[in-house]
Amino acid sequence: MSGIVGQDEGYSALRDGFAAFRLERDIVRVAGPDAQGYLQGQTSQDVAKLDDGDWAWALVLQPQGKLDAFVRVLRLGHDEFLLDTDAGMGPPLLARLSRFQLRTKVDIDQLDWQVVAVRGADRPERPAQLSASSAAVGGATAGGAAAAGGAAAAGGAAAAGGATVVVPFEWGGLAGYDLFGPSVAMPPGATTVDAEAYEAVRVEAGFPRHGHELDERTIPAEAGLVEASVSFTKGCYTGQELVARIDSRGSNVPRRLRGLLLSGPADSGARLVDLAAAEVPGSPGSAGKEVGRLTSVARSPRLGWVGLGYVGRSVELGATLAVRDAGDEGDNRSDVQARVQLLPLSGR
Repeated sequence: MSGIVGQDEGYSALRDGFAAFRLERDIVRVAGPDAQGYLQGQTSQDVAKLDDGDWAWALVLQPQGKLDAFVRVLRLGHDEFLLDTDAGMGPPLLARLSRFQLRTKVDIDQLDWQVVAVRGADRPERPAQLSASSAAVGGATAGGAAAAGGAAAAGGAAAAGGATVVVPFEWGGLAGYDLFGPSVAMPPGATTVDAEAYEAVRVEAGFPRHGHELDERTIPAEAGLVEASVSFTKGCYTGQELVARIDSRGSNVPRRLRGLLLSGPADSGARLVDLAAAEVPGSPGSAGKEVGRLTSVARSPRLGWVGLGYVGRSVELGATLAVRDAGDEGDNRSDVQARVQLLPLSGR
């Protein structure tokens, strides 16, 4: 389909059809004789267990255990890996990995590649523009890996519409794959959707994004990243202590990322306020108590206005909070309310 469709049609294609869009991601390549051992010590995932063409979510952490980058690791071959992350995070990820590179035989560089994301229940199982032949690309091969949930390599850039590798995506019920390469064309037959449509399904799925839900202060357990991104059976890695300590204590963190059903539009960064609570115990007041912050807002054709945000652990699921602009003070109330939900959002 030529041209970008409207948000409602795009949302439907992302959920039930065959949708494609250009996704802004940064891709960092780590290659060399020590690549596996190096990443084993620098990421939370057991990359040694990845076969050629396999992938996994992973965390690159600060020594104190807070987040440097949330990445997807793809093993291209015995000594070559790709790490992709949100746009703008490539340079800091490159700097962070390079800082711990001492006396390690690896090369680390950022690739000038494009990403086209494919989503929707009616998408082809494997992209039509990929060759089914087993052709080596950076150590990965096409063939059975894609059907088994791994990544597939294109049988030549020309045959793949510019895509070099295809990496599966799954989070919160949203599934598909991403096409990586120096110059990637839209898959034939796909509905091209806009950023607003994708943002709606991203928020519904609860897929966190750097600059919104994630920053250098994020504790992985707060953002719901641990289950998908951490191996508790591998050896030591930078930042492991905090992750292990929180897990041993039942993942009891001060706040958690939640889904929010909003009664109207709001701005990211808005405060979430419990009007029934007092700022100071024993001193009831009409201002209520701030218990969280909105991090993302989108309009869902299915659920209406939806959001993501961090709320304190004392806030129960189903609670209704007032939404106030970040600069509002005192009794300056907003008419918008937010109902706290588990992720992914279902509307129930």
